[in-house]
Amino acid sequence: MAFDNVRLPEQIERGSQSIPRFQTTVVTLGRGAEQRNADWAQQRMKYDVSYGIQSEEDYHEVRDFFMARLGRARGFLFKDWSDYYAENQQIATGDGVAEDFQLVRRYTSGVTYERKIIAPVTGTVQMFLDGVPTSATVNYSTGMVSFSTAPADGVVIAASFEFDVPVRFNTDEFPIELYIFNAAAIGSIEIVELPTRA
Repeated sequence: MAFDNVRLPEQIERGSQSIPRFQTTVVTLGRGAEQRNADWAQQRMKYDVSYGIQSEEDYHEVRDFFMARLGRARGFLFKDWSDYYAENQQIATGDGVAEDFQLVRRYTSGVTYERKIIAPVTGTVQMFLDGVPTSATVNYSTGMVSFSTAPADGVVIAASFEFDVPVRFNTDEFPIELYIFNAAAIGSIEIVELPTRA
């Protein structure tokens, strides 16, 4: 799968619409009862970058970016300004054996949902063992963190970091205004999060 480690211009990202998505199959049973099945192990975000286009210059930047990605063919990075930072986020508990851990972003409201983070921003990851800063090796292409010695049993492993979202355009067509720029006339330009393995 072709992927470019580049991002859209910041002003476009900041103005974009963010839409968290899950895929759920709902079957209505006899007497009106429901059976629900979560088809995706992880959410897949959707964004509409047309909201971030506020000038003719913005429009041309997005058009050029789209052309360079060959529409849906090439993935790229996106900074979701509504959710891009995790602070002192518990990612695991040591067992005295494991040395490698996946960065996750946790969302808690009665229960906890863990979002796998595979694109932390280079240079932003800080690791903690029971609240004490510590060093670790970070793979910025996968979000895996490796310790030289396995954290002891029961030690809380936490991290603070910024992260991007691997995405692609959701269309191979781009709306082009030939004569006059009018932000209201630009149709939806969707990008979608690339799937990750559970």
